[in-house]
Amino acid sequence: MKQILISSSLWILSFLLMAATAIYQRTTGPTYPVSGKLTIKGETVKYKLLRSHDTGLDAPIEINVPDGVTAVYRYKRFKSHDEWSTQNLQAENGKIKAFIPHQPAAGKVEYQLTLMDGENSYPLTDEPVVIRFKGSVPPFVLIPHIFFMFFAMVFGIRTSIEALLKRNRTYQLTALTTILMLIGGLILGPIVQKYAFDAYWTGWPWGHDLTDNKTIVGFIFWVIALLVLHKNRENRVWPIVAMFVMMAVYLIPHSVLGSEIDHTKTSTTPKTEHPK
Repeated sequence: MKQILISSSLWILSFLLMAATAIYQRTTGPTYPVSGKLTIKGETVKYKLLRSHDTGLDAPIEINVPDGVTAVYRYKRFKSHDEWSTQNLQAENGKIKAFIPHQPAAGKVEYQLTLMDGENSYPLTDEPVVIRFKGSVPPFVLIPHIFFMFFAMVFGIRTSIEALLKRNRTYQLTALTTILMLIGGLILGPIVQKYAFDAYWTGWPWGHDLTDNKTIVGFIFWVIALLVLHKNRENRVWPIVAMFVMMAVYLIPHSVLGSEIDHTKTSTTPKTEHPK
């Protein structure tokens, strides 16, 4: 009974550490919305500015504002020689509505909204916000990918604890962590990437996508740990090293240096129609 309680406690601890890491990664990544609030006419105005959206659909921004508040909205394609397009927006039913024109997968738009109250202006951000468009990933691919990646972290943390406590399941847990990383990161990961950005792999040696690169680095260290333990079950150093590497790469925000179109190096013409 005591062993079951200890084992359960270790699994719960591993899960909580994974959840904390996942929340940090999610909320610090370049696709997480920019949100905030400000006070206009004595009322609190809250806003959320999207930084990721499915291609094929204009990205909507809606902000509830007090009566009489208008907005200036400007945008252009990111990494392009485009001129800024500017629109003056009027509130409809108490809401300022802006629509960011959709782009092909990996296309980006930088945009900025400034609320106006007569002569007073309230820029929502100091610098333009960058939004990236992506292809839609089917749930039957995305959900298993997320499941395997999150539980690879749970098993990886649990493995390192097992190694630190010199318990007898370090090898088995290392093998399971490696398998979860393989399925989630190197099989399902590229499939997700293909749906989202029409490329299976954009990391080294073909690109610099940190999501791809950190996945392969983490996997390699777990493979090394597995091989070392296969030869010597008492050598518990490598699973601990692999876990520290996994934590380090997971703490890199998701989608940093991800796929993007550089319009300064293409011959594509800018999107000229205004958003609806």
